[in-house]
Amino acid sequence: MNFELTEEQKIIQDTAEKFAKRELEPVAADIDRTKNRDILKANLRKLAELGFMGLNVDPEYGGTGAGTVAFSLVMTELGRACASTTVTASVNNMVAEVIQAIGSEELKRKYIPPICNGEYYAGAFGLTETTAGSDPAGMRATAVLDGDHWVLNGNKMFISSAEYAGCFVVWAVTDKEAKKGRGISAFIVEPGFPGFIVGRDEHKLGQNASSTNELVFDNCIVPRENLLGKLNDGFRIAVAELAGGRIGIGSMALGIGFAAMDYATKYVQERIQFDKPIASQQAIQWMIADNYTRLEAARLLLLRAAFLKDQGKYYAKEASMGKLYATEAANKACYYAIQMLGGYGYTNDYPVERYYRDVRVTTIYEGTSEIQRLVIARELLK
Repeated sequence: MNFELTEEQKIIQDTAEKFAKRELEPVAADIDRTKNRDILKANLRKLAELGFMGLNVDPEYGGTGAGTVAFSLVMTELGRACASTTVTASVNNMVAEVIQAIGSEELKRKYIPPICNGEYYAGAFGLTETTAGSDPAGMRATAVLDGDHWVLNGNKMFISSAEYAGCFVVWAVTDKEAKKGRGISAFIVEPGFPGFIVGRDEHKLGQNASSTNELVFDNCIVPRENLLGKLNDGFRIAVAELAGGRIGIGSMALGIGFAAMDYATKYVQERIQFDKPIASQQAIQWMIADNYTRLEAARLLLLRAAFLKDQGKYYAKEASMGKLYATEAANKACYYAIQMLGGYGYTNDYPVERYYRDVRVTTIYEGTSEIQRLVIARELLK
């Protein structure tokens, strides 16, 4: 078994690390506080210039074609610096991938290049509803064919990047008589389509620089050809793409966890109590040992899932394992980082409180930890 990265993967990882330290880290605290979208969008354009907005997308459509392992590596390095930027890049990659996987040739050539090259600041998914979170098959948004267009009605909630997304992949019920989950279809929707409204930005605990909005479809007109994939086959598409998205979110959480532990480990070597650095205390040493061990284990789980996906093999169980373990390990790492800094860790003069706020949602979106456990158990019990 070869654990070595390829030369291309090493170069991509190194590029992401340098970019994160140079461009993202210096502004992360500021945009978290101010929600300065201009800074965020400028950095998204720079990520596109580096090829990081379509890492697993065929170069024929403007992607990098570097694969899922490279995607995981990049999300981890970016996650060390700014979660708000990283979650936008992660979702953007998945939007491009789903269009590549099931879109018509016309849709691929129309939408994927601007998603990857920065013409669109981001792509977004419209899946979650108030009644359809962990159970997306329970969605109520509808789409009805009317001549040469579809008419969409309904609402979506908690949609990342909605304020500045150039296009949305949106799911809606197209056959109300079908069994639950069977009569759902996917569509590509542009912000300028009549009847499409981006609602208010949610006030969140963390990842504040990334917008999270409600979407409203009020007799929204969508061209007939913007049906993505086969009619009534959208739920299967959603489930498949969520597995890939879990690798991205798990990798981002891993980066946040490493950032927190790196900062705290440096701090405890400088903090003097009882006439010596607190790093000399066994209690602190065990925090360091346990958290880095969990994070390294999480890294291997995520890369295993990414490798399987790159090989064209079934990877849903491994993606859920990686996402579950990485996000929970990262949450623990951020918790202990604050503990290691003591009272200072609780103030916004130090970055660990931001890491703590940013990482919390990673056990919730792209499938909660509880849903990951259900997926894993079902796969094992087959």
